[in-house]
Amino acid sequence: MSDNKSNKPGTPKDTHYAKLRRAHRDQKAGGAPTFRPRQPVPPGEGPADGLVRLYGLHTVRAALDNPARRIRKMLVTRNAAERLSIADLAALPFKAELVEPKDIDRITGSDAVHQGVLIEAEPLKAKRLDALGDTKLVLVLDQITDPHNVGAILRSAVAFGAGALITTARHSPQESGVLAKSASGALEHIDQIEVKNLADALGQLHEAGFQTIGLDSDGPAELETSFAGGKIALVLGAEGKGLRQKTRETVTTLARLDMPGAIRSLNVSNAAAVSLYAARAFLKRG
Repeated sequence: MSDNKSNKPGTPKDTHYAKLRRAHRDQKAGGAPTFRPRQPVPPGEGPADGLVRLYGLHTVRAALDNPARRIRKMLVTRNAAERLSIADLAALPFKAELVEPKDIDRITGSDAVHQGVLIEAEPLKAKRLDALGDTKLVLVLDQITDPHNVGAILRSAVAFGAGALITTARHSPQESGVLAKSASGALEHIDQIEVKNLADALGQLHEAGFQTIGLDSDGPAELETSFAGGKIALVLGAEGKGLRQKTRETVTTLARLDMPGAIRSLNVSNAAAVSLYAARAFLKRG
């Protein structure tokens, strides 16, 4: 025997599309529609100068756990506070306010998946190349500007144990909510190094014992056969343009990912993940 309650409005089976169909039937019958889709909310004004807004449970949890992160303010729903294990907002070392999801929507816009929490914080300070440390694996980005791609690359870099992400001071995205959300907390777990001249930085990496491998779909060798030595820097270019000519001339070698299928290229963040996996496997064998 079926449960008639499951077909009542407001129950889990009463989906968004079922509501739209019911509204259409009502209009055809001459009545008022019973359901109107929620109008999108555009983003509000940006944060104060010198601050960034970060949102999402993983992003904010990682920021809370990072002693280097200076948080100024938090807006959080009751449910998100519970999921973040925050029992007492007053005990936090910064201003925190309990709000409704729509209050955060008015700041981020309704398209942002904020999961009920937003913080305003000082951006993390980029480091100099001479602060690289003793890591054996780094990523170098040659003018990749899409914050979604850079965030996803950060996430893969942390997952595969890369010690730093090196970017140029110009033609690279600034820290933002979009980038941090795509990174899913990885922003707080990896050194970010900013350089003015990428060719000079690659030269410094060579002096430090790194093999620099530029990823190129037309590279003369397969990536897996190109690794040598105990330190690897993977260099990736922007989608479409790829590596700049000066970068291609400066890296130790150009290599391609072997893709036998009908599609011969990957999104740059996916290419980064595959390359990091291959490099990590080589370093482990060494």
